[in-house]
Amino acid sequence: MIDAILQFIPIIIVFGLILLFGFSFTLFIRMLLINSSARSNKSNKLEQKLDMLIEQNEKIISLLKERK
Repeated sequence: MIDAILQFIPIIIVFGLILLFGFSFTLFIRMLLINSSARSNKSNKLEQKLDMLIEQNEKIISLLKERK
């Protein structure tokens, strides 16, 4: 009886480590995807702001040229 229990302990430990690895890997991939999405959104907002600044700059330049 005790021998049977002692034989299953390493199997249970290995199985637990495999489950822990799978869970940790899943969380790691999830965080990578979330961070990537956040960076993408930030990049899109920055791009829109830069486009707006370029348009405003072009308007100012055209108004200055009209003045001359």
